[in-house]
Amino acid sequence: MEGIDCATPLSARTAGALADAGVEFVCRYLVPARYAWKRLTGDEAEYITGAGMQIGSVFETTASRAAAGAAAGRADGVAAYKEAQLICQPKDTAIYFAVDYDAQPADYDAIEAYLRAAEEQIPGYRVGVYGSYTVVEEMAHRGAAWHFWQTYAWSGGKKSKAANIYQHKNDVSMAGIGVDLNKSFGNEGFWYIK
Repeated sequence: MEGIDCATPLSARTAGALADAGVEFVCRYLVPARYAWKRLTGDEAEYITGAGMQIGSVFETTASRAAAGAAAGRADGVAAYKEAQLICQPKDTAIYFAVDYDAQPADYDAIEAYLRAAEEQIPGYRVGVYGSYTVVEEMAHRGAAWHFWQTYAWSGGKKSKAANIYQHKNDVSMAGIGVDLNKSFGNEGFWYIK
């Protein structure tokens, strides 16, 4: 499937325009109210799914937050769970946690601890990770997540076979907003308002 991710909240009009352009899924930020400029709301979720698209939820406050380890994972898992409940995200779907920087091998233990701690705080949901080729490969090898979203950034042209979603181009304009382009390959943990 073809899809996008973006920081800009969608209106009913922009959601419809994206769907008309062939977008099949939208990945949006599941973050607390203090990040209102990029936060997914229940109304927006209804606009997206009402236009016929699926939703992917991603939690990210700062790019390298996952490097802070288990304590950060616990706090972020609590926050992500609260938001998922608030917008009525169905259980048995994914919440991706972002590793949005060029993580190095020295960071992998902390990233794993972050993901495992986050997962403990999101009962009924399945933890996913967004990151580079090496982050996806390493976290898949360690069994630290159920779903994997790879970015082309910091990936050296490599694509992980574990990736459920692949972000292949940034900073594209669609429906009057800036988006990143993605493809998905199944088992993404997407959802919609029933």
